[in-house]
This record gives sequence, C-alpha cells and structure tokens, in this order.
Amino acid sequence: MSIGTMTCGKCGKELQHSTLTKPDGTSVHISECPDGHGKVKSPMCCGQDMTCSV
Repeated sequence: MSIGTMTCGKCGKELQHSTLTKPDGTSVHISECPDGHGKVKSPMCCGQDMTCSV
C-alpha cells in the first residue's frame, strides 16, 4: 500500500518527509507541515514502522 499527497489541515500545504530521532538514538519517519503546524508519525505494524519502497 502507498499513500498519495497529504496536506496540512490548517494551511493546506503539502507535508514534507522527515526523520525524528528519539532519545534512545533510534529514528522514526514522520511527515511534517513546512509551516510548523504539526507532525504525523508513520503507521506501525507489529511494533515496527511501516515503510514503502514506492
């Protein structure tokens, strides 16, 4: 499964892909508003972040 363009509900701008480093040193993929209105973490399955090769 893949997801198309996601936009910010506040300003309507397309979310940008980014990485967030957790305190334990591991990282998770996120999408965030370029204007700083918020972040969305990638979905998880069986305790692992889901990824897509597309």
